[in-house]
Amino acid sequence: MVFGVIFQKGQKRPSIRRFAFALLGATAILLTIGANDSPAQEDEDKGAYLTAAGGCYGCHTDIKNGGKPFAGGRPLETPFGIFYTPNITADPGTGIGRWTDEEFLKALKEGLGPSGHPYFPAFPYTSYTKMTDEDALAIKAHLMSLAPVVLENRPHDVSPPFSWRWLQWGWRLLFFDEGPYVPPSDATEQVARGGYLVDALTHCGECHTPRNFLGGSDKSLYLAGAANGAEGELVPNITPDDATGIGDWSEGDLVSFMSDGMMPNFDNVQGSMAEAIDHSLSKLTEEDRAAIAAYLKSIPPIENKVKRSDP
Repeated sequence: MVFGVIFQKGQKRPSIRRFAFALLGATAILLTIGANDSPAQEDEDKGAYLTAAGGCYGCHTDIKNGGKPFAGGRPLETPFGIFYTPNITADPGTGIGRWTDEEFLKALKEGLGPSGHPYFPAFPYTSYTKMTDEDALAIKAHLMSLAPVVLENRPHDVSPPFSWRWLQWGWRLLFFDEGPYVPPSDATEQVARGGYLVDALTHCGECHTPRNFLGGSDKSLYLAGAANGAEGELVPNITPDDATGIGDWSEGDLVSFMSDGMMPNFDNVQGSMAEAIDHSLSKLTEEDRAAIAAYLKSIPPIENKVKRSDP
């Protein structure tokens, strides 16, 4: 019994006051245990989870050169030149320590810096625009909770005309569709969640969709693979096409792949996708990985055999 007591004959009964103090003490212990799951802790856990889902660490950490987490400096090789990721730690001088919530939302979802200048689309704001404000600000709260790192941002190594930032205003008119994620009208709750993860948070289309000569995504081939993807890698078709995509993969195959990087043929993935799994997809819950798998198997198949172009 928790609060009951059995007394032997002749024993002195404790006073009601003692029972009252015992009850209050037990209640205080229970309340203390419950406080470990406070809203603040839940918010921090959510922010850390979403930061991992968004792939922030992988891009904003110069892993190969021993860079500090989220301090930037990682080179991203593209057909237009090399872009270096910025410092997104809480340092007020070289990071985002002075950014307001509004400035963070504008950067993440609109691709605009605090001074109003447009970002280059090497930063996937074109996908993050679909993120909810709540999720975006949870990411900001997590980044602000980490140790600040003093590290100046490195200038991009991009030649004109692609280095002319003012040209980005025209690029945005052509290729940037701002707005929240809207799931298919017939989507189940699981498929809708998977679509949000794929299209917004994990921004799969940024690598798995081919781009035109101006760097805009070819939406007719969304998720159908790219011959010159991230850092020049060949990126596969992840639509459910039987011949050229993942049509012969089961949802279980996809969930397992996102967990450990092993394909159904027992080969291990390499390159940028291996990093995405290590630092992002493997950190997701089994439920979220299953949602991604369900979404990918639900979209229209696109026949597109990805291969290198002739030199």
